[in-house]
Amino acid sequence: MLKSTLIAACAGLLMSTGAWAADCAKMADEKKLAGAARTSFITKCEKDASPAASPACEKSAADKKLAGAAKASHLKKCMADEKAKKG
Repeated sequence: MLKSTLIAACAGLLMSTGAWAADCAKMADEKKLAGAARTSFITKCEKDASPAASPACEKSAADKKLAGAAKASHLKKCMADEKAKKG
C-alpha cells in the first residue's frame, strides 16, 4: 500500500496536472482491479498524486460553491495562475 502511494505521489510530481488520472487507471489495470476496488484505488491514487491547492484557491472554490469537476477545474486554473504570478 505504501509502495503504491509513493509511486502515485512521485508520478504526480513528474507529470502534468491532468496526466496522473491516466496513470492511476493504468496502475489499476496492472493490478487487475475491478469494480469498487478499482474505483477506490483510482480515487485515492489521484488524490495522493494531485498537488495540494492553496488555501486561497480552496476559499475561492468554496465561495463559488463549486464541487466535483467544476471545483477541480477551478483549483487547477487557480493554482496555475498563482504559479505564474510567483514565477
